[in-house]
Amino acid sequence: MGEKLSGWVLPSMIAVAWVLALLGVSSPGSSGVSGFNNENTIRWILYFAGWVFLFSSVMHSVFAKKMAKSIGWKTNGFQYEIAAVSLGLGLGCFYAVYRGAEAWVAISLPIITFLLLAGVNHLVEIIKKKNYAPNNTLILIWDFGVPISLLALLLTISA
Repeated sequence: MGEKLSGWVLPSMIAVAWVLALLGVSSPGSSGVSGFNNENTIRWILYFAGWVFLFSSVMHSVFAKKMAKSIGWKTNGFQYEIAAVSLGLGLGCFYAVYRGAEAWVAISLPIITFLLLAGVNHLVEIIKKKNYAPNNTLILIWDFGVPISLLALLLTISA
């Protein structure tokens, strides 16, 4: 039951970011302007992504074996590499939230690349190995939702 619930954490984070943005709640780093706008939405997505990446860093290092099992994989050290990149992405997200468009683009490029390719890898696992573990399937919402959201939003702002 715990693994099934944990699989919903990441999809819920992108949903919460969008709901807060659509409700016009001012994001961290915003100038306090309320109402829905793309810049506020980018900040919300990066803010939650920052927390998710920091959480991922802890889960893939401190709880490496448990995390690998929840994905349907065996532990082999890959988690420590994921932990390292997740830490950097998380810190970069928090920096970008309090900066402008150039910082958003700079952190979004590695996020988009990393998550899209991670999503493809999870799809390959599903198709070839029939790996339907919750943290290998539900994570697809995060893996594709965040990059699509960031790309669409960044294309609508002026740098």
